[in-house]
Amino acid sequence: MTLPTPSAAASLEVTDETDLTTVPSSTTQGSESRSPGRLAWKRFKRDRTGVISAYIVIFFFVIAICAPLIAKLYGKNPYTTYASQRPELLDAFAYPSGPNGGMSSEFWFGIEPQLGRDVFTFLLYGIRTSLGIAVAATLLTTIAGVIIGVTAGYLGGKTDYFVGRIIDILLSFPSTLFFIAFMPVVYGLFVAPDENIPTSLRAISLILVLSAFGWASIARLLRGQVLGLREREYIEAAKVTGASPGRIVFKELLPNLWTPIIIQSTLMLPAYVTAEAGLAFLGVGIIDPTPDWGVMIQRGAQFYTEDLTFMLFPGLSMVIFVLAFNLLGDSVRDALDPKSKR
Repeated sequence: MTLPTPSAAASLEVTDETDLTTVPSSTTQGSESRSPGRLAWKRFKRDRTGVISAYIVIFFFVIAICAPLIAKLYGKNPYTTYASQRPELLDAFAYPSGPNGGMSSEFWFGIEPQLGRDVFTFLLYGIRTSLGIAVAATLLTTIAGVIIGVTAGYLGGKTDYFVGRIIDILLSFPSTLFFIAFMPVVYGLFVAPDENIPTSLRAISLILVLSAFGWASIARLLRGQVLGLREREYIEAAKVTGASPGRIVFKELLPNLWTPIIIQSTLMLPAYVTAEAGLAFLGVGIIDPTPDWGVMIQRGAQFYTEDLTFMLFPGLSMVIFVLAFNLLGDSVRDALDPKSKR
């Protein structure tokens, strides 16, 4: 039996070292490519409906953010009553004198009956107002729901029982009727009955009221998730090692709750868009002359028999946005949780 020469032994050692160094590298790359986030992103990209819906949603948000710039380039604003400056824009019955609600190269979406405001810029700022309120309410609701739901589920006992009863009470309220009755009370806390209510106060009140009655559903969902997770072995191991409750919540529980949090948030925002528009339509939310989806639909409902155009654009744009965001929420749910896909 012959022993390998020193050069051969050296080559064997180099080969062994190369093998030892390359295996972990390929394993690491494989684990990165198979991470939950990457897998969810790949599943989402294969969903054509979800991708198209995402583009539509992004388009609406870009429109909302860039509304002042677009209006400046367009050369008009949503507050000027152009008919008072040019009476020929309206006929003897105060309806647009031109066809299709006065649509032309000067007024792309026509003008508003009676007042003669530009519909295009009014819609741009209406989208901005509605989406701003809905996004703020969604963020506040999600934060409150996560804090309350995780706290109740982790602590358990009397805290869980007390929070659970509050959630049951909130979920039993007829929210729409309660909003109609409660909004004037909120306004009355800050403004005298004979004073005009500032638009900023209306927006803040809407956000607070929507959030106050919206956190219960996401809190109940997360509470149930935490009740199951806190009995897992890795949570017990973290407690044994002396980890603080804050560390357990942020390092062990929350990483396992991002999927339901994201899914609930994507389904919550379009619901808030329609709720805010409905309150504006009923006159207890944003009111004219502030641009808003609900304000435009409420104004358009007065003239739709003679001029459908003014109501068509806000109604159609809101339906498209809500439908696209709901489809996006379904696609995100299927990408993050493939088992939920039917």
